[in-house]
Amino acid sequence: MPDTMTTIAHSYCNSLTEYSRRKTTEVYIGNIAVGGTNPIRVQSMTTVDTMDTEGTIQQSIRMIEAGCEFVRITAPSINESRNLENIKKGLIKKGYNTPLIADIHFTPNAAETAARIVEKVRINPGNYADKKKFETIDYSDYEYEAEIDRIRARFIPLVKICKEYGTAMRIGTNHGSLSDRIMSRYGDTPLGMVESALEFLRISKDLNYHEVVLSMKASNTQVMVEAYRLLVNKLEQEEMLPYPLHLGVTEAGEGEDGRIKSALGIGTLLEDGLGDTIRVSLTEEPELEIPVARALLDRYTDRSSNSKITAIYSTPINPFQYSRRATSEILNIGAKNAPRVIADLSSIPIIRPENLKPIGHHYLPEIDKWTMTDQGADFVYTGKSPMPFMPPNGLKQIIDHSIWLKAEDKESYFPLVNVSDLNLELHNELNFVLINAGNLNETILDFLKTQHNIVAIVESSNNLGYAEIRRFLFELIEKEIQTPVIVKRSYGQIAVDEFQLYSAVDVGGLLIDGLGDGICLTINNLSLLDDIQRNKMIKTYNKTAFGILQAARTRMSKTEYISCPSCGRTLFDLQETTALIRKRTDHLKGLKIGVMGCIVNGPGEMADADYGYVGSGKGKITLYRGKEVVKRGVSSQNALEEMIRLIKEDGNWLEPEEVLTN
Repeated sequence: MPDTMTTIAHSYCNSLTEYSRRKTTEVYIGNIAVGGTNPIRVQSMTTVDTMDTEGTIQQSIRMIEAGCEFVRITAPSINESRNLENIKKGLIKKGYNTPLIADIHFTPNAAETAARIVEKVRINPGNYADKKKFETIDYSDYEYEAEIDRIRARFIPLVKICKEYGTAMRIGTNHGSLSDRIMSRYGDTPLGMVESALEFLRISKDLNYHEVVLSMKASNTQVMVEAYRLLVNKLEQEEMLPYPLHLGVTEAGEGEDGRIKSALGIGTLLEDGLGDTIRVSLTEEPELEIPVARALLDRYTDRSSNSKITAIYSTPINPFQYSRRATSEILNIGAKNAPRVIADLSSIPIIRPENLKPIGHHYLPEIDKWTMTDQGADFVYTGKSPMPFMPPNGLKQIIDHSIWLKAEDKESYFPLVNVSDLNLELHNELNFVLINAGNLNETILDFLKTQHNIVAIVESSNNLGYAEIRRFLFELIEKEIQTPVIVKRSYGQIAVDEFQLYSAVDVGGLLIDGLGDGICLTINNLSLLDDIQRNKMIKTYNKTAFGILQAARTRMSKTEYISCPSCGRTLFDLQETTALIRKRTDHLKGLKIGVMGCIVNGPGEMADADYGYVGSGKGKITLYRGKEVVKRGVSSQNALEEMIRLIKEDGNWLEPEEVLTN
């Protein structure tokens, strides 16, 4: 029997245990093909005003020279669409033939103009033929079909032009801009996103137009991953062609948060062989997105397994809807507890109080007290070297079982037991057992099923560690074993950027599926570093662990910024404004703040944000509380203070010094 999922309701990838890229139709964008057996392509989007011809040309060149294979340019009106011709001619004159993509929202006539000029048009099915009013309408089937007929009449002219000019099209659903029609029938769901695209795709199919790429972009990584998987499933069910997929997490943000969030969403799908083009959307200059995308893709040039993973042909979970694996509660791990973070300091010979600062626990000698940040690790593994001082409240210590046996106060520590030594004295309340996922056998399964004070720390030495650990967890689900599992990943000498990307995929992809009760990222050769380098590296690993949990929406430990990557529609300096907002608000625990350059994705993409800051005109900002408009036309000079005032009115504000005290 081939290692492929059977055609069942939950089918979405070729294999759950091998890297097997989904075979898609080949679509040409200019002279570059996507899909089929072609490499996964990288694209980005200009941020300069499209009417600034020379500025757009120069930025496009910087993007191309950074490795961008397709340049996307916004065309918010017919004037910008017409100017694409000048941009294209300017690039060709300078020796650049990179295909251009016109990004269209709201304006079908702009799309029809652009389709005669550039190699590809991207339309958003949520607003191509609809104006969003946030109305709920109870459509009858007849009324709904009448709406589809209206869309068909509006969409057919573009399809005919694309066929005539050999222009490709991306039907790109955005979670933040689903039409009122879709929202009324399907809700704010992955299914709604998929149906939004299928409405347009069915029309294209009827017209025998197949030069189509599809996307399901969202800022919420759980929604994004579920929507892409469901799209593949629906295409198969409707016996449609396997169209290429463009992957991206929209409004991912900036810096390490944006990189972790993008890698988590995109990488989870890449692991399952999905994706033909990608964009890493950062609130930074577009040419800075390309190296991040390349670093992520480089990992998939050789994704072969170094040891065979036993095949599985179906999944015991619903891959289209988040549900956390049912586990027992052991102390503060598992069940409904937030996933825990274990810091590994076992390679430090003698641990001093200052070594705990990088993991969020600060000792204040002048008052002989500890303080804990919102990203304070929950456990610290010290191996053979217990801390020679009393640890702070909120931090529990794990030591090797052989050392624990000799401890005078065994209750103060929790032992780590190797899976090969299961018949040993154990702690009455909590024990950690280290298991390599590839070594799972009936003895281990029986032990986990019968012991009720065990938390498994599961690691993998396989190149396909994500798949191997997932298979381990699927086995526990099938056997109805509810042992909590901490996912452990170890990395050698790799750059910090690569570490953040790889770990986001390796652990975050599991968390998105509700698999995992904690995270432990370990550092090889930590003892070889000096104190400054060591503490810096420990801090990076700890921050990354919490960043992964936040990006997977499983533990919110800091303010999240849902900020778009900017484009020619942006009505203010997005990078500068985001930095100002972050500077004033990043001490607020767990709030989600949307920073949107224009109204296109603003209120919708911020659907689960607590507060929104959206450009609505030159120098004008609209402030949101959730989806609700609170203030319109606020001067950009006063808008940040007005938003802070709103947060204070809702009782969600703390002064920075209060946070430190707490």
